[in-house]
Parts: sequence; structure tokens; C-alpha cells
Amino acid sequence: MAISLPDARQLSDEVLQALRLRALRGCQLGFTETELAELFGVSRETVCHWWSAYADGGLDAIPHDRSGRPMGSGRSLDELHAQQIQAAIDAHVPEELGVAAPLWTRRAVQELIHKWYGLRMPLRTVGEYLRRWGYTPKRPQRRARRQDPAEVREWLEKTYPAIQRRAAREGAEIHWGDETGADANEHLGRGYARVGQTPEMKVSGERFRVNMVSTITNGGKVRFMTYTSTLTAAVFLLFLQRLLRGARKKIFLILDRHPAHEAEAVAAWVSKQGGRIELFWLPRRAPERNPDEYLNNDLKGQVNAEHLPETRAELESNFQRFMNKLMDLPRHVRSYFQHPKVQYAAATNL
Repeated sequence: MAISLPDARQLSDEVLQALRLRALRGCQLGFTETELAELFGVSRETVCHWWSAYADGGLDAIPHDRSGRPMGSGRSLDELHAQQIQAAIDAHVPEELGVAAPLWTRRAVQELIHKWYGLRMPLRTVGEYLRRWGYTPKRPQRRARRQDPAEVREWLEKTYPAIQRRAAREGAEIHWGDETGADANEHLGRGYARVGQTPEMKVSGERFRVNMVSTITNGGKVRFMTYTSTLTAAVFLLFLQRLLRGARKKIFLILDRHPAHEAEAVAAWVSKQGGRIELFWLPRRAPERNPDEYLNNDLKGQVNAEHLPETRAELESNFQRFMNKLMDLPRHVRSYFQHPKVQYAAATNL
């Protein structure tokens, strides 16, 4: 996480003078003006101005007057308007306020400012306001439109706590299960290139995919199985059989309501296992409440990180490599449970 430095205009005269001296010392040691500007949170021009004055007349020539306009002067939004915009961003999605956008982007905030205050603010200025207010662009978390908040609340406050109590009473281990997949050309990373140029990534001319079903526990255990077909009850049953074969405790398995999970053949098989395994259902359309989803996100970002596979066997090998490594990293697996949406399921005695 990048550390935000306070505006140099907020610093006291004593601190600012110490900053000037350290910048000059950095110039003497061979640091560039750009490097020093980034390190001390000032502009490159300011460092250049300090160094030029010192080179011409020594320490006595260093300017002590504060450059630039006073904090807050010249801003288009006054403090009240700024607070109103921030409150709107925190409490609403754009569509609720009549802005045609699914997320708060610079353009969406620009439109809201114009809608409320009649100001035509440049996008760059909007971005500067957002940065000053502490907002940064992030990958959005998806949530189904028809998710039932009451059902989610029931799960968090009653259903899952009851499962926890039963697991403790019966010595069961709670597993969270889900499925994911990746194709040969899936790569979520970015690459550097010159301004105006786009990085090029060579991809396979073949189209193939590998899928995976997995479970994790808040103690850091991982179980998984890869497959190349679609998920059916038969495929899911094969995984359940493997999962139960290596289990030393009763398993409480929490899943979404995929048709393969709720198939009659699966229910019949579970009923014949003498209570060694039970299935429980997450709230509908609430994948963000499943810790295994965060393993899936991790895998999608890493599975082809080293190279794009040319064959299905190579792609499956990428899956196996990532997951086998993960099985030896229980602390990393436990970190999936630290996401705010699934902290309710995190272990409390580790």
C-alpha cells in the first residue's frame, strides 16, 4: 500500500527547513531531483529551485518563503460541497443519484458535481479532489442485483453461528467449497510499455479450459480436484468421495446452490455416509460470503503468471503447481478469511 505524504504546505517552518537541507544533501549524494521530490513529497521544480539557489549562493541563498498558493485557495468546491460529494460517494451508487454509471469513476463524480452545483470541472481536477479526499481506484467487488439482504443477514446472525456451534459440539470440520476455471489465454496481469504503445502478449491459437473444485477451512487446509468437463453431479460426487476418503473428522461442507450440488444423486450419496458429511447452503446470490471465492481470485491471477500454456496438459499442470504450493501455505489460506466479507468465518483461536 502506497504511503500518502502530507502536503508540504502543511508543514511547520522548522520541518520545511529540515526538508530543504535533506534535499540538498541528497543532491550532493547524487540523487536525482525527481527521486528527491518523490521521497519528500514536493515537486521536482521545488527541489530544482532549492538546489539552484544553493549552488549560486550557499545556504544563505536558500529561499525560506513558502512557494505556491495557500492550501485550499483557488478550489472550485468549498468545504461544504466537498463534504456533500464525499457523503454521496460513501452512501450511494451513481444510479441512485441519477448518474448513468455502475461505479464511482472520475467521470461519474464529474457529472454529479455538474448536476448538483452546475460546475463543469475537468476530469483531471476531479481526480485531484478524489485523491485529496483519500479515494483510490480499486477493482470492484461484484454483488448480484437480486441478492436478498434479509437472507444474508439471517445467514450471518443465525444460520452460520448455529453451524459453528454444532461443529464444535460434534467435532466436525467446516469446509467451504466452490468451483472455478481458467482458459489457456487467461492472464490478469499488466505489462509496462512506452507512452502511446500497448504491450503485446503472445497467446495460444487453441481454445481449451481447465476447471477445479476445491474446499478450504479457516485452519488453512486445502482440498482440490481438477477436471476438464463441465461440473455435473457425477464430477462433484467424485470430488466428495475423495474429500471424505482422507477426512479424520466429520465434514460440514458449505456450498452455493449450483444444480450439481443439489442433485438428487448427491443427496442420496450423502445420506448413505452415516453422518460423516453434511451439506449446507449459502444465501442465494452471495458469492462474496464464501471464503473459497478469494482462493479462486488468487488462482486466476497466478495460474498463468509465469507463461501461457500451449496445451491443456500444461494448463492443468499450472493449476496443480499453484494448488500444491498452496497446500503447504496454511497461513496464506487463512488470509482469505480476513477479507471483510468473510471475516465472520475466520478462526478465533489461532
